[in-house]
Amino acid sequence: MLATANTEEETTKAKVPFLDKGLKVYTTAKDTGLKHALTNETVFTTYNQPHEGEISIFVNPDKTFQEFLGIGGAITDASAEVFATLSAEKQNQLLQSYFGAEGINYNILRTSIHSCDFSSASHTYIEEGDAELKTFTIEHDREFRIPMIKRAADIIGDDMVFYASPWSPPAFMKTNNNMLQGGKLLPEYNQAWANYYVKFIEAYEAEGLPVWGLTIQNEPMAVQRWESCIYTAEEERDFLKNFLGPTLEKAGMSDKKVVVWDHNRDLISHRANTIFDDPEAAKYAWGIGFHWYETWAGGNPMYDNLKNIKESYPTKNLLFTEGCQEAFDANEYHRWSNAERYGNSIINDFNSGVVGWTDWNILLDETGGPNHVGNLCFAPVHADTQTGELIYTPSYYYIGHFSKFINKGALRVSTTSSRSTLESSTFKNKEGEMVTVVMNKTDSPVTFKLIIEDSQVELSIPAHAMQTVIY
Repeated sequence: MLATANTEEETTKAKVPFLDKGLKVYTTAKDTGLKHALTNETVFTTYNQPHEGEISIFVNPDKTFQEFLGIGGAITDASAEVFATLSAEKQNQLLQSYFGAEGINYNILRTSIHSCDFSSASHTYIEEGDAELKTFTIEHDREFRIPMIKRAADIIGDDMVFYASPWSPPAFMKTNNNMLQGGKLLPEYNQAWANYYVKFIEAYEAEGLPVWGLTIQNEPMAVQRWESCIYTAEEERDFLKNFLGPTLEKAGMSDKKVVVWDHNRDLISHRANTIFDDPEAAKYAWGIGFHWYETWAGGNPMYDNLKNIKESYPTKNLLFTEGCQEAFDANEYHRWSNAERYGNSIINDFNSGVVGWTDWNILLDETGGPNHVGNLCFAPVHADTQTGELIYTPSYYYIGHFSKFINKGALRVSTTSSRSTLESSTFKNKEGEMVTVVMNKTDSPVTFKLIIEDSQVELSIPAHAMQTVIY
């Protein structure tokens, strides 16, 4: 008993008190001009019991959860084609803005396996009908996409997480003989299509771009007017366990992370149950990816579905693989609700157990494209190809409140709010630095207490603002 008591006493003494320790607050706020601006430097004071009516954020550094993989976006054909129109000065500015330490420190990159809707036209890496892949070449990507990805990779360095997703197999491999409008992979091409992923990885790695992983199919339950392909849960499970998984293994690529689903939160539990409950399929799956589209449109982002998966399959990882604000309007670059959509999703996704978060196109032009089927969208940064100028939207700064300050390998820390007025999440970086992100979506400034262990600090966040508190 005595030994146990001493151990507990030593543990208590070992805690690092936050009392009198300094903190910094960085703020982005609507109608203020504040963008990642240092707005407060203060210290923690002695904790006081919070009372009803006060707004408090409670952080418990002794309770930590998933490891942070990173935040980033997609370099599509569209992003790369727009990037190529910029002057050398603006190209460097964009790359540093996203990937540099003085920018927002992205480390995740996604790209498509051949074309997607955000390409100027449909294309594949083989000649039509070549099931043996003898004509496989990524020459198309060498014009715009690969040079941009390489420049981003050079800035990111060893922390880069680079993965790829197919939107559709080649037309001849599908039931509708068309890369567009859905259709399914014909069974006789299961092996050829699995080989195609391996060819892609080999080709990109020959360019000096290490591929971290891939998703099996972008949006496998959506018949789109652009490149698309349908897999039921059982079809994706069987393709993974009978073809893709063994093919990667045979090619010496067992280290590549395979992400299933890659669609919205609404049906994600069924896909997880079907694939992860099959041991032969589950052994090849690193985790499950998701988007935000249909669930957000319905007014319910369904974050509880993510929490259910994390509780049900704790060894599998959750990865946000795509999201953007649809219905582009050049008069609405600075619509603040777009940024708040990002803030709400990022906070709640990470609080639900997500390890990484990937935006869609990192750059689009002044039309919200190029896009070969007119599916025009917003990006955090747009380039006006008529003037050569870059347009930074509020979404860029809201994403940066996470990616700029939270480092790969950080651990999420228990964080709750006493009122729904504020949304918040906290991470602890490897060196011990704590990062708490707070969002206020209301029309009024909010005074709140940040309470951690035996210390507190009173802070204020403006209306429609995001803050990052570093301590």
